Amino acid sequence: MALRCLLVDDSARFLQAARALLEREGLVVDTALTGTEALRRAGVFRPDVVLVDIDLGDESGFELARRFDDQDEPGGPSVILVSTHQREDFEELIAASPVLGFLAKSALCADAVHELLLGARGQA
Repeated sequence: MALRCLLVDDSARFLQAARALLEREGLVVDTALTGTEALRRAGVFRPDVVLVDIDLGDESGFELARRFDDQDEPGGPSVILVSTHQREDFEELIAASPVLGFLAKSALCADAVHELLLGARGQA
C-alpha cells in the first residue's frame, strides 16, 4: 500500500511541484495551504505522514505540528517539518517539538520521507 502524505505549505506553486514529484515517486499526496485546512483534510484523507512547512505565512509549522500531536489519535500521522532554511537555524525548536524530523525542501523526495519513517520505527 502506498504511503499517504499530506503536504502543507502556503505556496501553491511549491505544493504543485512537490506533489508532482512525490506522486511520481509513488506516494499518494493531498495538499493544504493553511493549518486549518490541513487539520480538516487530515480528518478525511487519513495521511500516514504530514509534511509541514515551518513558515506558513501567518502561521507556524511548529504550532501546527503541536496541534496534530494534541489530537492524540492512535495511529495518527507522523509530522515532518520542511523548510528552505537549514536545520541548524531551528535545531532547538525542532528538538523540543513533537515532530519526527526535518527535511530541507531541496532534499524532499519519497526516499527521504521513507528513511525518516523507518528510522523512527527503528528507535521505537
